[in-house]
Amino acid sequence: MPSTLTTDQFAKLPVEEAFRILEASPSGLSEEEARRRLEKYGYNEVVEKKRSPVVEFLSRYWGPMPWLLELAIVLSYLLGHYLEAVIIFALLTVNAAIGFAHSRKSQKALEYLKKRLVVRVKVLRDGSWTTREAREIVPGDVVMLGLGDLVPADVKIVSGELLVDQSALTGESLPVSLKESDVAYAGSVVVRGEAKCLVVNTGVNTYFGRTAELVKIAKPRSHQEEIILAVTRYMLYVGVAALLATAAYALVRGMDLLSIAVFADIFLMGAVPVALPAVLTIVQAVGALELAKEGALVTRLSSVEDAASIDVVCLDKTGTITQNKLSVVGVVPLRGYGEDDVALVAALASSEEGKDIIDSAVIGYARSRGLRLEAYRRVSFTPFDPSLKRSEAVVEHDGARFKAVKGAPQVVLELCNGAPREAEEALEELSRRGYRVLAVARSPDNDLDTLTPVGLLALADPVRPDSKALIEELKSLGIKPMMLTGDNVAIAREVARQASIGDRVVSFAEFKRLSRDEKLRLVDTYDGFAEVYPEDKYEIVRLLQEKGHMVGMTGDGVNDAPALKQAEMGIAVSNATDVAKASASVVLTEEGLKGIVKAIVVSRQVYQRLLSWVVNKVVKVVQFIGMLALGFFWLNRLLLGLLDMTLLLLANDFSTMSLATDNVKHTSNPNKWNVRNITLASLAVGILMVAEGMLAIALGMRYLGLEEKQLRSFTLLLLVYSSQFRVYIVRERKHFWSSRPGNALLASITATIAVFTAMAVLGVLMTPLTPLQALFALGYTAAFTLGVVDPVKYVAFKKFQL
Repeated sequence: MPSTLTTDQFAKLPVEEAFRILEASPSGLSEEEARRRLEKYGYNEVVEKKRSPVVEFLSRYWGPMPWLLELAIVLSYLLGHYLEAVIIFALLTVNAAIGFAHSRKSQKALEYLKKRLVVRVKVLRDGSWTTREAREIVPGDVVMLGLGDLVPADVKIVSGELLVDQSALTGESLPVSLKESDVAYAGSVVVRGEAKCLVVNTGVNTYFGRTAELVKIAKPRSHQEEIILAVTRYMLYVGVAALLATAAYALVRGMDLLSIAVFADIFLMGAVPVALPAVLTIVQAVGALELAKEGALVTRLSSVEDAASIDVVCLDKTGTITQNKLSVVGVVPLRGYGEDDVALVAALASSEEGKDIIDSAVIGYARSRGLRLEAYRRVSFTPFDPSLKRSEAVVEHDGARFKAVKGAPQVVLELCNGAPREAEEALEELSRRGYRVLAVARSPDNDLDTLTPVGLLALADPVRPDSKALIEELKSLGIKPMMLTGDNVAIAREVARQASIGDRVVSFAEFKRLSRDEKLRLVDTYDGFAEVYPEDKYEIVRLLQEKGHMVGMTGDGVNDAPALKQAEMGIAVSNATDVAKASASVVLTEEGLKGIVKAIVVSRQVYQRLLSWVVNKVVKVVQFIGMLALGFFWLNRLLLGLLDMTLLLLANDFSTMSLATDNVKHTSNPNKWNVRNITLASLAVGILMVAEGMLAIALGMRYLGLEEKQLRSFTLLLLVYSSQFRVYIVRERKHFWSSRPGNALLASITATIAVFTAMAVLGVLMTPLTPLQALFALGYTAAFTLGVVDPVKYVAFKKFQL
């Protein structure tokens, strides 16, 4: 059985040697041999491993957050508090179910995106041509490729010539001419010609496949996981410190270990952010739904929040900033001719039948100017010949005949009676700006031998109409745009200038020669990199991340896939390849890039909602732990029991999930998590709310005649009410009246207050209180939280820049 080389190695070999190494012949493989090779090499596809749904669901019970809750369940069970253990387990399971449901939904969307159209290819088997699915071909097969075909594997041309568009692979906007012995990569598209080819590599061994393997390696950091662990750690510090102090005091007073274990369970339940993973998922899912309405499909939920922190967006040029189609972008008429004359003669020297992309661009341009090509009759036409580097036609009009020629400037101008100085100067300027230039000439009427230069046509892949506005808007959001392209420096610099990105563009080959320290120092000072290959884009994203940047990456081709997956937010544009879509975290379903700005805006709104929840949770822990500890030192008993704590979990953690749909404003700068500042700001608010609660308890005992069991119900009610008003004030970075909460949040606050007031008055799951006692708790917490705590919150949030 043959041992294959890499595609690059095959490219250097003669065709005969490639056949020998692959143990194949120009007459193709036999069906039997093809089956044997299929068993050895596998199908011509890149297979991705999938995890069992059961394993994925059960994995949500494993990790730092679930461990803490599971410890609380065990302690509750050992202490005989079975109802509390069941409720905590139910909360943990709801949390896991929500996360799993949204994750599976996202995965199904991704699988839908990855469904590829069945590609069929003409292959030579047993000496005769047959049509097969591309996934069935093997190294050594002989295939026939023609106009419009997708190259199904890496192939070496045996005979014939092809013009292929490989922009989806290399990022080069212009098609590449390939002749006998050249190699065409899997995933490129034939735009002209026909050729018999030898398959040299399939599946993961192709250029396409190697890139897909690199995609598997690429893995962005999980910022949500870092945040969850950091927030949990800070809250546990507070909880454990209070628990140790309380336990030491209890031991001094001679309390038994069982009572101290109850303390531990209650403190643990209060310190652990039970619903944080579920809230993360819900907030992100709501953001993803908003983006879907704007034509952006999210395939990795965590990226919705990550995008809020993005401060650099790497933009692929071809198909992203530009339209990925060749167009006439400039006309330079010569010697008294006008622009219409240049466009007309160039169109007459072109043909629509051959579907040449340059001819199509020229004819389309002429028609856009309103020129009537049908008024001219073409007597003869010679299509573009790579050896002659020109196309020409003999044309008849009003009884006279003349010759129209277009092609490489040096060739066409040499055929004319001398090139004017203005032509040379214009050619030099257009070439400097990176344009592909065609010269156009014609002969006088009824003289087919004498050619006169008519003018020059500049062709390029034009910038999308909305690209400049998009990039300006990205800049206004505090984001640096950076262009990455496989094109040369001149083209890249011109496109970057037109799109308002900047003109500091360098060749990546030049950048690679720098030391690693120099690369890290300079990588974010450039506006773009030219002559970039797939592994280079991946390296650029990694360097930016290493320097501390949060990176977004847009693209459409296979070459973009590794960088798309590595970036915090990879965005595949609407015409992206399947591999790019599978690797990206956001896929645009509509043309243009307006979805990117929307994605950034929505992600910053998501960040604000999540920040509100985290601040609320940290303040709640400080308030709860502080009141519990001080109450124990003061009254020598816990203010809440295990059942009370479980009810408080329901009121605090899950009723505030409505923050996921709250009405919020996005910031004009990237948002980055600063857990230290969040904790300090929350601590200031939390300490004041501890004072609020302790004062209320003192007033209740002195003026409302609360007994020991009633005091528990009163304390629970105080904490429930204050948690609802606390949500109302921490959701707004300014004063609470500065913006209106979302309808769902208002409904949640109202419902929670109503339900717990009824439970307290009716004595459901708690010792009953009088209506007066319940109303005092409600009025007091509303007045203190909104009138006293909110001004302090405003100052704290401003100082710590929340």
